Amino acid sequence: MSRRDQILMTPDEMAAFLDVGRDLQVASINADGTPHLVTMWYVRDGEDLCFWTYAKSQKVVNVRRDARVTVLVATGDVYEELRGVSVNGTATVVDDLKAVLAFGEQVYEKYWGPIDNDLVREGVRTMGAKRVVIRVAPVKITSWDHSKLAGIY
Repeated sequence: MSRRDQILMTPDEMAAFLDVGRDLQVASINADGTPHLVTMWYVRDGEDLCFWTYAKSQKVVNVRRDARVTVLVATGDVYEELRGVSVNGTATVVDDLKAVLAFGEQVYEKYWGPIDNDLVREGVRTMGAKRVVIRVAPVKITSWDHSKLAGIY
């Protein structure tokens, strides 16, 4: 078995890894062809990775022009702990306000916990008023988990 095959995550391992991941590196393509790279908070929805952002942000401008993106979630401080999932995908902008606000609540709950009062819910709605959701549908997924090498390189 190749080393590459040894470190692949199973679909269940990828889902579990992505569910607890915090930072999504998002690369879109600027008009001049250079990459635009930012870090976003995200939520997994099935195989799709979703994040919200201001409707007029550069990444939204970019994906409206060219839907190709690459996103990455990675962890690890030393080689034998490196784990990650990279997704080459197609981005779709969701600008339906009801869907955006519902997504905002999902993001809030993932990163801060349950929405337990109306003041917090209203704050999420205020933030969502100027935002859209970007949904990344995978075209190609690459994963790695160096801990599967058990310290043997």
